[in-house]
Amino acid sequence: MAKLKIMKYFFPILASILLFSCNSSDKTPDVSGIKVELSTRRFEQELFKLDTVNFTTNFDQLLAKYPSFGENYLSTILNADPKWSADSAADYVTGFITAYKPVYDSAQKVFTDFNQYEKEIKQALQFVKHYFPAYKERKQIITYIGPLDGYGDILSDDAIIIGLQHHLGKNFSLYRSALVQETYPEYISNRFEPDYIPVNCMQNIMNDLYPEKMDDKPLVQQMVEKGKRLYALSKLLPKTEEYKLIGYTKEQLKAVYEHEAAVWDLFAQNNFLQTIDNNIIKNYIGEGPKTQELGEGSPGNIGSFAGWQIVKKFMGKNPEYSLQKLMETDAELIFQQAKYKP
Repeated sequence: MAKLKIMKYFFPILASILLFSCNSSDKTPDVSGIKVELSTRRFEQELFKLDTVNFTTNFDQLLAKYPSFGENYLSTILNADPKWSADSAADYVTGFITAYKPVYDSAQKVFTDFNQYEKEIKQALQFVKHYFPAYKERKQIITYIGPLDGYGDILSDDAIIIGLQHHLGKNFSLYRSALVQETYPEYISNRFEPDYIPVNCMQNIMNDLYPEKMDDKPLVQQMVEKGKRLYALSKLLPKTEEYKLIGYTKEQLKAVYEHEAAVWDLFAQNNFLQTIDNNIIKNYIGEGPKTQELGEGSPGNIGSFAGWQIVKKFMGKNPEYSLQKLMETDAELIFQQAKYKP
């Protein structure tokens, strides 16, 4: 690999309040008239309140109330062995309930009322229906408590599934445990806040609409594909701050905008844009604590940020494009026509 040109820029660890704090749009469509049916079911409340007398029968009855989710909760989320007897599975679940009672109690304090999040998700689904009218509707939200080092927010065929254990606030003490940090290091667990629920839900829906197929694509095409998703996410959640959509802090996003030219030069001056070397690509696409070449205060996933700006530039030149047409447009074509240069 050619020697990397280190950029002479430093992203400050601390920065002033973000000027680009809102994801604003002058042409946000009115979706208030679009009908979306949505209700929330609190699986975790029913589970943790089960009568321990004759628990096996009570648990089986609970699973039957959630025909598609229940068995997946037991086998996939709790990782119970399907070969176990009903009594063994019930014993396993009671052990989980006992161990996770403090997590459940914390979740009930944070989410005494889930209506706010249901309303936000419902409005986002109205935007989904506006932009992608053929997409299959989910009419229910299911909340649950699972292992802290396991699954979080999930999309099933018939439900939007929210793992409340991953939304208890970034300062929740158990997030700093070695068990959790091995799976979700601090730069990820810092996003374990309640207001990331709608963001995660819409990310899952975008991935369902357009499954990622990045194999063997050059870095710039992968950047644009990530940028397309971020642009779409901003349209489904037009009131959500940009930093939440990409998973940065406010300070990081401000610094990235201030050093946007340096970010682009990192790719352009090092001839990375057309590389298919996965060892290079993985440094700039996806989760990461920082971008080494840009300083200690820089965020990871810097390629997705650059791809987002390319897509914004392209859409500025092609305002007649629908969101669906954007998502189906070739990434290389978007890059070439955008002529992005900050």
